[in-house]
Amino acid sequence: MVSRMDTDVIDKAPALVIWQTVAADVVNHIGEEKLAKILKKGIRKVQAAGIDLVMMDLPWLPREGRYPHYDDYRGVLKTVAAELSVPVFPHYDMMREWAQSRRFTSEELIGMDGTELVEAGYRCLAIRIADGVAAALSGPRVERPAAPRPTN
Repeated sequence: MVSRMDTDVIDKAPALVIWQTVAADVVNHIGEEKLAKILKKGIRKVQAAGIDLVMMDLPWLPREGRYPHYDDYRGVLKTVAAELSVPVFPHYDMMREWAQSRRFTSEELIGMDGTELVEAGYRCLAIRIADGVAAALSGPRVERPAAPRPTN
């Protein structure tokens, strides 16, 4: 992804980049140090271009035990993001909560390959991201007490 960052992202001059990465790196087990270097390089490119950036945590996987370093890679992403002051969208926690609540079956969230979201998962993710962006742009909603009603 970093090799395509200039042409696919920077040159298009977006206001916001939501960068979902790392899943393929987990599957291919590229190593934590290499992952940290890649993330830092990509984040610095986006920041140098003056583009707002949000990193997306890895998705929850029903069979993540197939990838023994899954949590380690999630940790690298969170550490690098914190180091470079980049917020992380809590994709993993959100999906895990969906699965544990039984609102969705694993198959409704993750496809047959065990790592890719399916339509329902993407739809819910898009709604949550849109809600987060809207809240960030408008600021937190402040509840004001109702004005007292006049008495006769």
